Amino acid sequence: MTSAPDSALLGPAEIRRLAARLEIRPTKQWGQNFVVDPNTVRKIVRVAGVGPDDVVVEIGPGLGSLTLALLPVVRHVTAIEVDPRLAEALEGTVAQLQPQHLDRLRLVAADALTVTSLPKPKPTALVANLPYNISVPVVLSFLAHFPSIERVLVMVQLEVAERLAAKPGSRIYGVPSLKAAWYADVELAGRIGRNVFWPAPNVDSGLVSLVRHEPPATSASREEVFRCIDAAFLQRRKSLRKALAPWAGSAEAAEAALVAAGVDPKARGEQLDISAFARIAEAHASAVTPEARIR
Repeated sequence: MTSAPDSALLGPAEIRRLAARLEIRPTKQWGQNFVVDPNTVRKIVRVAGVGPDDVVVEIGPGLGSLTLALLPVVRHVTAIEVDPRLAEALEGTVAQLQPQHLDRLRLVAADALTVTSLPKPKPTALVANLPYNISVPVVLSFLAHFPSIERVLVMVQLEVAERLAAKPGSRIYGVPSLKAAWYADVELAGRIGRNVFWPAPNVDSGLVSLVRHEPPATSASREEVFRCIDAAFLQRRKSLRKALAPWAGSAEAAEAALVAAGVDPKARGEQLDISAFARIAEAHASAVTPEARIR
């Protein structure tokens, strides 16, 4: 399958005409910044590495810029749109510009943050221009609820992309970096300027790639590990012995879990990878008596 020609995509003039016809003004509430550059949506599809066997879930298709770039390349697109006017218009736009691909599109009118199931076929990839205000929760939610998703390529605020892809020891490494690393190998996959959007945002954007891998081998649940991470970064400048004290029940219990996990109690959370946090959570869980768990 080849990428769509310009005539089958939305450029700046088409975006504005379509928005005017639908009486749509982009809103900050839903983080709407529409991509008006065909080369940018082609780049997103190319970097995502999707192909004819892929079932792509797209969050926030908006007026359809990225949807139209995906449809000629993949097997199926499930598009999730919260704005009822945009949801109602999307199929008509595809029917006008790419009628031969309309049967590849399924629209779900919903808030992506509430979606826990999708119509078949099962998604193999998530590709989206995500609203900045929900980007991290949405990515983590979809990785948790849809294990069939093997890879993710999303365009988000550059700062968010850098935080997701940050590695241990970085000053921007933190909760999003670690929770994403539970599910996937995460890399910054490109930078996008402001002039490809309408309206232009006041920040640059970044592409972040996530390729799913097996979570760390541990008897601790994901929820237990994530609670440990949250506690460590609630007071990120403190040593883990102190930062994890409320989570563990006391500084002594935190130190015992850290030592059992092979982690220096004086270390800080930003120095540890996801496997280390899994070991800490496992050590703490194994030290808690059944009676204490009941309480």
